[in-house]
Amino acid sequence: MSLRNYLLATGTFAAGVSAQVIAGVLPDLAAARQVSVATAGQLLTAFALTYAVGSPLLAAFTGRWERRTLLVTAMAVMALGNGLAAVAPNYGLLFAARMITALGAAVYTPTATVVAATLNPVERRARAFATVFGGLTVALVVGIPLSSALVPSLGYQGVFGVVAGLTAVAAVAVWLVVPRMPAPASASLRSRFALLADRRIVALLVVTLLISLAGLTVYAYLTSVLADITGVHGVVVSLMLFAYGLGGVLGNWLGGRVTDRFGTRAPLICALALCTVSLAVLPWVASVVAGAVVILLVWGMANWSINPPMQSRLVDLAPSSAGLTLAMNAAAIYLGIGLSGVTGGLVLEFSGTLALGPVAAVIALAALVVFIAASRRQDSLARSTTQSGPGNTSPS
Repeated sequence: MSLRNYLLATGTFAAGVSAQVIAGVLPDLAAARQVSVATAGQLLTAFALTYAVGSPLLAAFTGRWERRTLLVTAMAVMALGNGLAAVAPNYGLLFAARMITALGAAVYTPTATVVAATLNPVERRARAFATVFGGLTVALVVGIPLSSALVPSLGYQGVFGVVAGLTAVAAVAVWLVVPRMPAPASASLRSRFALLADRRIVALLVVTLLISLAGLTVYAYLTSVLADITGVHGVVVSLMLFAYGLGGVLGNWLGGRVTDRFGTRAPLICALALCTVSLAVLPWVASVVAGAVVILLVWGMANWSINPPMQSRLVDLAPSSAGLTLAMNAAAIYLGIGLSGVTGGLVLEFSGTLALGPVAAVIALAALVVFIAASRRQDSLARSTTQSGPGNTSPS
């Protein structure tokens, strides 16, 4: 796999750490800023919703930018946001700094994915997506534990400073190694957002939103879930979370390779089905430590194996507008993240922790049903097109 793909992944790693660093510094940040943990937790929501709104809008407005310049500018914005968070004297400015960071991440991740698609042959494209998106999975594994480990010596502000420095170094590496790439053919904003009239694309975005909502509804409260179901705390919980993160790394890697070999439809159906089953049985399988480790590993693999085939399918549907469609997909992910806290909170209030897994499984099942229905419709249209004459066919 090309060195350029791995350098692009350093940027997505920086974006992932930028998104998740709050979880690792939350208690220290809340105490330092003299706000409740719940109030400090709204910094996560601010990041997620800013990303969700900003990603498609900024993708449309920066459509004519040269790609390398856009990547480095996005990383500079991320570094600026993290740097401002490190020196922000109050909660209000810290809130604004998180929004700035989210805008940079919202541009970088989908742009890096499109650049990877351009730099790699079609038969290796899903693996390139997996490599670039792998930066996010590695951030999931090490981001929160690393930030938590650095807090005692650096404080939460020092952690933000480290993330800012990491992002700046990654920006320089991308500038030096990634070649200049012209922007795709320009189009009006109206024609770009006309993609939302394509039911195939909308269906995939709904699937992304639902599966993101399902996964994060449980993951956001996973520490409490494991404490109630398995009765474990502290280091053991951290090891269980590591099992989920390890599964995510493996699933992302496997998703890219399976997609390049078998196409997008079968991997997506299998991954969505496995997510549904994993969430449904979580309260029972996780009643013992070994079962919890296994189910979290399997769930992590299934959940993170969705991204490579989903991105490939979106690019196949609208290759000339790949940047915008992938930005919309990223927006759907972060909208699901933003809604997950509310959804999980409502489930906890009315039904308790044991209900989180089954409720999330129903949402994941809805994602599976939407995808199967949409893919069958695409197959039907493809057969009609083939019978009537040459033309475009739906992705595999």
